[in-house]
Amino acid sequence: MNNKTKEGSRNAMIFISFMLIMIAMGANDSLRGIFAMVFREHFRLNATQVSSIITVSYLGNLVFLFLGGALIDRFQKKRVFICVLFIWMSGILLFILTDNYLVLLVGMFLCVGASTLINTTINILVPVIFTASPGLIVNVLYFVQGIGTSGSQNGIGRLSLGITAWKAVNIGLIVLAAAGLMVLFFQDIPDVKGEKKAVSYKAVMKTPAFLFLTLLFGFYFIAEHGILNWLLLYGTQELTMTTKTAAGYLSVFFGGITAGRLLFAPAVHKLGAAKSIGIFGTIGTIFYAAGILLGGKWVVLLSISGLSISIVYPTLVLMIRSFFKEEGIATATGAIISLATVYDICFNAFFGKLTDWIGLRASFYILPASMLIFCLLYLVFLKTVKPIKNG
Repeated sequence: MNNKTKEGSRNAMIFISFMLIMIAMGANDSLRGIFAMVFREHFRLNATQVSSIITVSYLGNLVFLFLGGALIDRFQKKRVFICVLFIWMSGILLFILTDNYLVLLVGMFLCVGASTLINTTINILVPVIFTASPGLIVNVLYFVQGIGTSGSQNGIGRLSLGITAWKAVNIGLIVLAAAGLMVLFFQDIPDVKGEKKAVSYKAVMKTPAFLFLTLLFGFYFIAEHGILNWLLLYGTQELTMTTKTAAGYLSVFFGGITAGRLLFAPAVHKLGAAKSIGIFGTIGTIFYAAGILLGGKWVVLLSISGLSISIVYPTLVLMIRSFFKEEGIATATGAIISLATVYDICFNAFFGKLTDWIGLRASFYILPASMLIFCLLYLVFLKTVKPIKNG
């Protein structure tokens, strides 16, 4: 077997490993919403305690991303990845083996934080392993993750939900991730030995691209997650839709995000990351803004926009590596996404109060404004900040 054949076989096995792990991570991310009522009834929680589950999850994201990026740069990427996967599994084991609300919070911190870092690490590793088509591979993997999320929502939603089902589902997830780990364990990931000393956060934050990218992710998070958190309420209260109809529009939006990552992955590969975000982001923004501003039956345009903006997040993460030195890519990625998450958290806290002041309809216009700012800022970013050459 020649070197090219060996490399192809290795890459195929790593791709299978990443797919299994991404399916597990996608399903894991959907469980909080699916089992929220189960937690409330089983542990006899009040509204504040239920919201603490989400708060702890966000905190896990911030801690794991901010600190994890530096670890990925400082140590061998494969070892760090496997260690983080073991941390995720330990959180799942807490869910399976214990029956306590405080332990549930600890598990959520570990699982959601580790899951986000695992996704980010895979995104960082893809260009190192699949050098010929990183844009294609990363969007296909995020499509697979979306299948894990939507598949678990549909499948688990049909079960008779209770704490026993919660434990059974987590057993399935840990088996799936363990299978991916076993495949990965015996594969060699290139360019993980003898890495340079990781750069400091201060050095990363002083680069011209850092503020731009943090703002770009922040405004994109507000636009996408704002639909997830508020469209159902907006549709029923302001557009006089039934809950079923509003949920249908939400389902089409996120179904489009999942499908678009598969459909447009070849286009991302052909056009390149920077041009793909510009084209698909602009088209998606037009549909997104039109659907909200025109309202009524035109909200279908908002749902359709999910198809076009689908490639924005994974491709933007992939693009980070073009603006930072190789030894600081993971540190930069972790810092950028974690700080952008803070914007997201602050927005959701502020949005609730804003709706009390000016009403839900007027407040909802912040979402298309955020998507428009994202597009304009992206154009300024491309003209102002030039990629650097690594190696």
